[in-house]
Amino acid sequence: MPAPHGKRPAPPAYTTELVTDDAAFAALAGDWDRLHRRCATATPFQTHAWLHSWWLSYGRRGRLRLLLVRHAGDLVAVAPLTAVRRPLPALVPLGGEISDYGDVLLDDEHAEGAAAALTERLGAAARTALIDFTEVRPGAAVERIYDRWAGPRRRVSDSVCLELPALPMDQLVARLHSKAQQRVRAKLRKLHALGVHRQVVGPDEVDGALRRLLELHRLQWQGRKVTGEHLRPRFGEHLARAVGPMVRSGDAVVTEFRLDGDVVAVDLTLVSPRLAGGYLYGAHPRLRELKADVAVMLLDAGAERIRAGGHGTLSLLRGNEPYKHHWRPEPVVNQRLLLARRRTAPLLGAALAEAAARQRAKELLRRGERDGGGRS
Repeated sequence: MPAPHGKRPAPPAYTTELVTDDAAFAALAGDWDRLHRRCATATPFQTHAWLHSWWLSYGRRGRLRLLLVRHAGDLVAVAPLTAVRRPLPALVPLGGEISDYGDVLLDDEHAEGAAAALTERLGAAARTALIDFTEVRPGAAVERIYDRWAGPRRRVSDSVCLELPALPMDQLVARLHSKAQQRVRAKLRKLHALGVHRQVVGPDEVDGALRRLLELHRLQWQGRKVTGEHLRPRFGEHLARAVGPMVRSGDAVVTEFRLDGDVVAVDLTLVSPRLAGGYLYGAHPRLRELKADVAVMLLDAGAERIRAGGHGTLSLLRGNEPYKHHWRPEPVVNQRLLLARRRTAPLLGAALAEAAARQRAKELLRRGERDGGGRS
């Protein structure tokens, strides 16, 4: 029926909702996945499969805070958060320390309206807590929220990610100086001579491949310093739940490397339209004994993958390890976006003081390592 007096009907309003129930989180999978595909800046760490699995392994009962925005029934924005009490009362992104990027999801076609509604809902949800978005990649969707925020806010540096352009392996090698080019080409010839070949794992084979990855990862780092969380059962359970659905949806790729019929390495790469990032791998010590360069092997596979998938960036993800710099990557600094209301401004000050103290501690540690290296 036409509107009276020739007036056009008002466009559907943006509505908001707070979800705190685990079952409701699980039921959002379909809507969430469609929104993820409509958000150009989304990374694999914002997929429903990754975050819901993380919640099952790491979430604390009663602390789920999913802020949703809908337009004409369609999900057009999500802020996936959890409430924490230490070191300060805050709302922080789901995904925690095992996720390299934190962000919200905004439908590209509704970015302005959805961002406005989500910003308003975040302000109401925060109450007496700080909003602390960590590991925000430059250009992320949550920057729209930050730009709209009317209360106290601050931006500080977070982790460094190293990124390479989406180029074939021969062009990545050509970016190096001549002696480094010769070394890499020799390592590629060595891998070929050994007969190492790779195969992408199908969705039905992911579970077994992940078990082999974690076992090889344990063997690879035995007796050396390693991220302890990667060896814990809850982390393995998280990967087992998350990666299979992500492989099916194209958000993850699992690759096995074989030598003489045996699996000697497994790599998990997470992918999105804009980037592909090597997340975790395991390699048998046998490769090291055979003088096979695992880093070259993985980068060769990654370069082929991004070329085939049309991704814009090959990310080495978080970490400033020296071996990554051999490839002349571009350092990209993640941001930490802190948002407060007037009443919670003291929490913002405390968070900034804590961040500054942590940065000083890192600098002292690096200085000590450099000094120690100079004496050895």
